Amino acid sequence: MKRGKKYVEAAKAVDRAALYETAEAISLVKKTAVAKFDETVEAHIRTGCDGRHADQQVRGAVVLPHGTGKQVRVLVFAKDAKADEARAAGAEFVGAEELVPKIQKEGWLDFDVVVATPDMMGVVGRLGRVLGPKGLMPNPKAGTVTMDVTKAVHDIKAGKVEYRLDKTNIIHVPIGKASFTEEQLSDNFQTLIDAILKARPSTVKGQYLRSVTIATTMGPGVKINPMKLA
Repeated sequence: MKRGKKYVEAAKAVDRAALYETAEAISLVKKTAVAKFDETVEAHIRTGCDGRHADQQVRGAVVLPHGTGKQVRVLVFAKDAKADEARAAGAEFVGAEELVPKIQKEGWLDFDVVVATPDMMGVVGRLGRVLGPKGLMPNPKAGTVTMDVTKAVHDIKAGKVEYRLDKTNIIHVPIGKASFTEEQLSDNFQTLIDAILKARPSTVKGQYLRSVTIATTMGPGVKINPMKLA
């Protein structure tokens, strides 16, 4: 894969074979963010889990202390008083059955997170084929299937992120923007790691965090020593 001059120059600052301390890794990631836009900083965590086993699934959500730096658009499936509550909490879109054809047939997906009250899950379930592959299905473990829609919307707006294993047992989560201070990125990263460590399935044997890499959208990956995190 051909890389641009800026990427090649930035990559020279990173020792690919090294496992860095968190603070040094975050400092390097900020220095190697050379794109013209405010890049997102992501953490990529390879685990020792085997996601094919139900008892080794890792999934949850955590509110990052400094948010993600991104404006998040929330869609809430709710009715009556709960719909009013969702609007009052700041949800951009609120509705019920009438949204199903809009999403299914018109391909409307102008939202980043979907919240639903439990009584609406029968309706939302009809959208599984559309929302599922995009990681947008509401889930009780992530706190997006709930009667407390006010808390759900407030948490999401405050910087709540969801973490889950992908098919290769890696967790990918944004931890902020390149414009954040090193302290803000460090706080967010540590909050995420603490949540993932807490979510360790009891059936996982051996090393839980196999590798931890942070990178900006366009920058090189910087590896963090996983043994120092556990």
